[in-house]
Amino acid sequence: MTDWTEGAAWVGGEIVPLVDAKIHVTDWGLTRSDITYDVAPVREGGFFRLDDYLDRFEASMAALRLDPGVTRAEMKSALHAIVARSGLRESYVSMTCARGRPLVAGSRDPRDCANHFYAWAVPFIHVVKPEVIARGARLWVAKNVRRIPEDSVNPRAKNYHWGDFTAGIFEANDAGYDNVVLLDHAGNVTEGPGFNVFAVKNGRVITSDHGVLHGITRRTVLEMCAEVGLNVETRPLPVDELLEADEVFLSSTGGGVMPVVEVAGRIFGNGAHGPEASRLAALYREWIRRPEWREEVAYAA
Repeated sequence: MTDWTEGAAWVGGEIVPLVDAKIHVTDWGLTRSDITYDVAPVREGGFFRLDDYLDRFEASMAALRLDPGVTRAEMKSALHAIVARSGLRESYVSMTCARGRPLVAGSRDPRDCANHFYAWAVPFIHVVKPEVIARGARLWVAKNVRRIPEDSVNPRAKNYHWGDFTAGIFEANDAGYDNVVLLDHAGNVTEGPGFNVFAVKNGRVITSDHGVLHGITRRTVLEMCAEVGLNVETRPLPVDELLEADEVFLSSTGGGVMPVVEVAGRIFGNGAHGPEASRLAALYREWIRRPEWREEVAYAA
């Protein structure tokens, strides 16, 4: 019997168990990180804001001059199909476009590559584990690595250039922290591996406007703030200002709104979740159930 417990993938127009999904070893997505992707969440059996994720995925492909020859409708159909086949009601669903392998032997010209689309769905992945959020997430500010400058790698085109993040994660782990945020070369907060960072100060919510992926969950937070009447500032966020905040929280597809109780030794709220972060986290859980944001998955009976 085919095992779908690890998830399902759409590769080459076919749905296969995740363990059987493969790409060519000479694919530039693998050898050169010449690739873009996006991740949409399935919560309680339905996609949340899928069209917004597809919008950003298409924008990323355009920015990187990738064209897999697959329509938006075909991509959406593939995403629904792999989730339905996996049976996962809580899923982390990735859509990917890779440069592909050169069709001309020995070519180093990206125009000679066969761009291709593939997708996969796995059990939901939390960028910060729920038990860590429950006891209070602790965030490290990397000292030995800076975020890749946005004029070198465009952070708004979601990518696999994680060398800086990986070094930062090791640094955070060595210091005994749960995760890491990177600064730019001017000492401003950018983002962490898979999440945006927010500071709350005197009723204002502040988040970086540069050097970061403009996350769909980040957008949801900004919209929720407007709904509840919180003032928002999107601008450079110096690290000293982050450390002097009343509250800090993160946003991610892999977890929604996630309160932070400590950043690099600075403890917030006596180690308890802040009131605004808690309010927005609860509101996010409500938003993912709102019909206007959902696409239900048609699972087999």
